[in-house]
Amino acid sequence: MSLRLPNVAAHHMVGYSETRAVQDEGCMTSPGGSNSRMVSVFFYGLFMDADMLRSKGFHPANERQASVAGMALRVGQRAALALDTSKSTYGFVMDLSQEELARLYSEPSVAAYRPQAIIARLTSGHTIAAFCYNLPVPPQADERNPAYAAKLRELGRRLGLPHQYVESIG
Repeated sequence: MSLRLPNVAAHHMVGYSETRAVQDEGCMTSPGGSNSRMVSVFFYGLFMDADMLRSKGFHPANERQASVAGMALRVGQRAALALDTSKSTYGFVMDLSQEELARLYSEPSVAAYRPQAIIARLTSGHTIAAFCYNLPVPPQADERNPAYAAKLRELGRRLGLPHQYVESIG
């Protein structure tokens, strides 16, 4: 799977009244040594653990805590996002190469996830256009995976996500 950004891509998301533009600066060498373009991705599930990604041979860079307004976290077999203008989801934006993202999302447990454009608000208050991998159809509100939810709460605590948000994961 090749993830290409056009030279200028406009993204409009729920909860934001303006259109943001992302300028493609061309290819650059990734930390892993390839010439694959680096892509900013918002992770909200267990993949927001950069140390775990590194242990699997990935090279996440530029890790920043962030949130996405207008999206609610749903935990089914794994985490996914559902549109909900009254909610925000917390996680981390980090940069990975296109090659790494293709490899990460080729794992059978996450192969159904697809990239979508989002606007993430960093803890600094700045916003950033990024991709977020999500299921085309989120889990039903009554679908549960208590073991995954417990791991995600523990990770959220360790990474310093807002307490009230972490305790709501279930």
